[in-house]
Amino acid sequence: MSDVVAPLSVGAADWERFKAAQPSPTGPLSRYVAIDAYRGLVMLLMMGEVLRFAEVAKSYPGNWIWSMLAFNQTHVEWAGCSLHDMIQPSFSFLVGVALPFSIASRMRRGGTFGSMFAHALWRSLLLIALGIFLRSMQGPRTYFTFEDTLTQIGLGYVFLFLLAFRAPRWQWGAFGVILIGYWLAWALYPAPAAGFDWKAVGVPVDWQHNFTGFASHWNKNSNLGNGFDQWFLNLFPRTRPFVFNSGGYLTLSFIPTLGTMILGLIAGRWLRTFAPRIPLRLYLRTGAICVAAGMALHFAGICPIVKRIWTPSWTLFSGGICFLFLAAFCWIVERKGHGRWAFPLVVIGTNSIAAYLIAHLCENFVVSSFRIHLGDRPFQLFGPALEPAVLGAAVLLTYWLMLFWMYRNKIFLKI
Repeated sequence: MSDVVAPLSVGAADWERFKAAQPSPTGPLSRYVAIDAYRGLVMLLMMGEVLRFAEVAKSYPGNWIWSMLAFNQTHVEWAGCSLHDMIQPSFSFLVGVALPFSIASRMRRGGTFGSMFAHALWRSLLLIALGIFLRSMQGPRTYFTFEDTLTQIGLGYVFLFLLAFRAPRWQWGAFGVILIGYWLAWALYPAPAAGFDWKAVGVPVDWQHNFTGFASHWNKNSNLGNGFDQWFLNLFPRTRPFVFNSGGYLTLSFIPTLGTMILGLIAGRWLRTFAPRIPLRLYLRTGAICVAAGMALHFAGICPIVKRIWTPSWTLFSGGICFLFLAAFCWIVERKGHGRWAFPLVVIGTNSIAAYLIAHLCENFVVSSFRIHLGDRPFQLFGPALEPAVLGAAVLLTYWLMLFWMYRNKIFLKI
């Protein structure tokens, strides 16, 4: 085909082989409700920040239920994992899962590689721009930062798209190169020396989460990623020079995040290849292996599990959990046919970009509207300690009703 170009490493013969390898080339394209439900759960967890469990937990010191809810609605400070930490890897994983289905749908509508590549490039640029826009809303000028979920996906999306046209060995090979190469680059970067000025990079001297020994290569704001950002981010206009990110988040995390998306791509390919069967055992086995491998690297001191800097062990650990989540949703919704319970999640999951924007743009408007028209008393029904959760539940319900209206009227935001 004329729009298949050699520099993209996808030649005409590759394109024809890829088309020939697609399952059910003329039959109906299946839509798995389980994917939408899983995506809906991810977005619900993100929107659910308005419930303010951590704030409520302060009013009930020692209460294990509120402590558990608060822990799982916040990011861990450094090493480890909470349920909230699984939002970004799940969202990234599901981008990969959906890609084989998206490509198949476009091919059936007559899409060529060139047109699809142009769309992938446009989508990548739009995700990056949208992430920067949302991060700049409260600032005096454009805040150029690339650690946001959308920008991280956008930075790796074109590479993911190109890998989707390659054989499984290429995808697994790319995954291995990303993890090993990224780990090696960090391991070779100088660890913080004795007398390192931690305050200069926003880390308290007595911060209890710093590693010692070899693992110190992955300490907060004293690593390869922060060194890169001190150069890269200062190439952009800023109100003041960049020195560190207060949360330890990094631009370079898009590289191992691409590894997470590749795992999703592999999961999506399996789902299409084995259709109408669900490869549950394959998902469970792969998930267990990835979780075990990530934990082994962590406890052996080779590479700690740290979501904020997306270490290779975090890619394995969180990617394994994503496989297990997908297996659970596929088993419940597709295998057992219990899809009706998942409808509230599907409403959110089929409009994930809208849900993301609503959560970032509408909270202050909805809360102030409630305060203006209803006052505080309705939200103090169960006492002032629970007011943040009750108000948050009302906001969350409002978000869902907005998405339900869009669902009923077939309004879906796509990028």
